[in-house]
Formats: sequence, structure tokens, C-alpha cells
Amino acid sequence: MHICVVGTGYVGLVTGTCFSEFGVDVTCVDSDASKIEILKAGGVPIYEPGLDALIRRNVREGRLSFTTDLKTAVERALVIFIAVGTPPRPDGSADLQFVEQAARAIAEAMNGYKVIVNKSTVPVGTGKRVRDIIRASQKRKQPFSVVSNPEFLREGSAIEDFMRPDRVVIGSEDAEAVAILRDLYAPLYLIETPIVCTDLESAELIKYASNAFLAVKISFINEIASVCDRVGADVHAVAKGMGLDRRIGPKFLHAGPGFGGSCFPKDTSALVDLSAREGYDFRIVKAAMQVNAIQRQAAFEKIRRVAGDLKGKTIGILGLSFKPNTDDMRDAPSVDVIRWIQEAGASVRAYDPAAMEEAGKVLKDVVFCKDAYDAAAGSDVLVFMTEWNQFRNLDLDKLKHILKTPAMADLRNIYDPEKMKEMGFAYICMGRPHPDARS
Repeated sequence: MHICVVGTGYVGLVTGTCFSEFGVDVTCVDSDASKIEILKAGGVPIYEPGLDALIRRNVREGRLSFTTDLKTAVERALVIFIAVGTPPRPDGSADLQFVEQAARAIAEAMNGYKVIVNKSTVPVGTGKRVRDIIRASQKRKQPFSVVSNPEFLREGSAIEDFMRPDRVVIGSEDAEAVAILRDLYAPLYLIETPIVCTDLESAELIKYASNAFLAVKISFINEIASVCDRVGADVHAVAKGMGLDRRIGPKFLHAGPGFGGSCFPKDTSALVDLSAREGYDFRIVKAAMQVNAIQRQAAFEKIRRVAGDLKGKTIGILGLSFKPNTDDMRDAPSVDVIRWIQEAGASVRAYDPAAMEEAGKVLKDVVFCKDAYDAAAGSDVLVFMTEWNQFRNLDLDKLKHILKTPAMADLRNIYDPEKMKEMGFAYICMGRPHPDARS
């Protein structure tokens, strides 16, 4: 079987590469010629651990190729995945222009039966919209099927998520298309991956519902952390006690400065918008979004509490991406927090293992440093913004001596408050009992 993946962004590139690893012949298509040239030259335009080696191996073995020629790629393929961006509009709704453009281009190139698969995260009803566009745009009438096959890839662990998923969702009323998709995912049968086959609309909603639920879970534990701060409880202990209940589970119960990235903010907004258009006020998800916005301000207040008056001070920031193991700065909490620090009159030194180039596109007047110690040197407060593993075991004695003052705002609860107190740090964290920070 030969497949075509339209779009070489995060989802498209990972999807195409992993299918080639399954032994499928894959052509990845993108209208951005510069991105295709990078891929043909052996580079990778996104940061995802392990992806570069996987691409090189499958290109070398002839199963994976990259092109700007969509027509030829579609003609060769039985299955065409649409994996293009669906950015939010100002009103929170999903912008489907790239999905619609891809559908028109695919329709014009069709030379026989094709299965067109929406891999992009799209609102309910998009599958039928794609079907209508293809019917209207075909130069010659060709048979085709439309399938929704939402992605559940976490940045930083996307390859593992594709190779060992919790589930695969296939939405279509066409039995032949479902059988073809099942065949594509056949290698996952060996590890007994659940395959959820349903209608188009349900498959589309599963993606939004999943991300919205996780966003609610993150906002909930952040509110619990705020309560812990006020009553002297430890959010780590509370989260552990909650997570041992199998109905709740331990994942996404980590207090911090709030969620960000390309999925949760966009998908929660799109679900709220979709619901409103259908006459329903999705209050829980709206509340989670509001809590998330407030949480960034709460993180900034933590920094201000340990730093005192920020005017004229230097703040060291460790971690810029919205989560570890990615260079993604989209809606990263660090952006808002750093801007507020600067508006309060402080300068910023920052280090991130992967995201500094991307951060430089959205942040101004930040000194980007060579490592964590360089960011700490001469700073009045050191802030842990993203929980990269390399920040978990820093030389605290060294930090204490190179900081202008031994003060930390641990927004990811990486270190033990009691140990920090014993070492003489002014230390503040999220929802854990800690020695009084400066007032």
C-alpha cells in the first residue's frame, strides 16, 4: 500500500515517518518548498526526540520520500492523510482554510478510488464538509471515502504514542474504508491496541473531548494547589492520594503555571465555540480556560513574592517551551510571565535545551544563555518554568554561590522545600508547604 500525507508539520511528519516504519510506502507533501528541501537534505524542521534517526532510516530504505508535487503523490496513493494546521481564529473557532485547500487539491488530482483521512484536529462536521468539497472540485467523478482518524500525539513522546497508542479511532460509515485503515494499522494488532470504529461525527468529537478533559484535569489540580497554599497542605501528597484511585489516575495531576502548546488552548476554545454554535454553554471547559489564564498570573505573583520589587533586578529563567522535550513556544506560559517580569522593570536571562531559537521569535530583550548555570549567574531569582530532566539534579551549592541572592521560584515543584530551606535558599513553589519567601 502507498499512502500520501499532506502537511509536514508536527502531526504529518510524525505520522508519515511512523507509517513508513511499519513498512508502508509514504510520500509526505508540503507546499513549503524550503521545508521539503530541509527534509530532503536530511534535516528535520521540528524538534522531536528520535524523529531524525527514524526519518534517515526510512529514507535510506526507500519507504519515505518528500515532495511539493501533490498531484503525483495523490495519484500514486490509495490513502491520503490531511495533516495540516487548524489554527484558532480570534473568536476561538478553528480556521479550516488549510484543510479545505488540501481537499480541493486532492480532488483535482484524483485518478481512482481514494480514502481521504482527516488527521488534523477539526470540529464536528468537517468530514462531511471535506466530502462536499471533493465532490464539487473533482475534474472527473471518482469514487472516494472520507474517514476521521484523529491523532493523540504528545509532543516529546510522539513516536512512542504512535507506535504504542492507547487507542486508534477510525470514524467512517464506509466499511471498505474502515477495512483499509484497519489494514494500515495492522502492526498494532500484535500489541492488542484497541481500535475504536465509529461514525465521522463521534470520531471528530473524541479528539476534542479528550483534550478538553485533560485541560480540565490540569486546571483542577492547579486550583487544588492554590487551596494547598492557603491551608498548608502539600499538593504532591493530595495528587498522589487522588491518582491512586483508578477512576481518576495519576497523570496530568501536576501543579504548575498552566497548560500551553498547540493543542489544549486551541482545542478547548474550539469546543466551546462549537458548543455555543449549537446553543450549548460548555461551562466546565470555559472555567478551565479561565483558571488557566489566572494560573499564569499566579505564577508571576510567586516570582514577585520571592523577588520583592522587580525593578532593576535580573531574573534567571530555566525552561521556555510549554513542556519538556519540545521546542514548541505556542501559547507557552513562559511568554506571558517573562513579559510581565520585563514590564515590572526586571531584565531576563534564560536557558532552554531546545526552544531558544523559537523563543527568540516571540520574546524581545532576553539574554539567551549557554546553560542553566549561565542563566543563574548574577540573577536575583532563579525561576524553574519548564521541567526538563536536566534541571532536576543541578548543583545547588554552585547555584547558591553564582546567584546574586540565593532565591528560587520553583513553578514546577522540582525540588524539595525542606532541603532548599536547609541550604539557605529563599524558596517558593506551587501548592507545597515551603519556608516563607520574602514578602
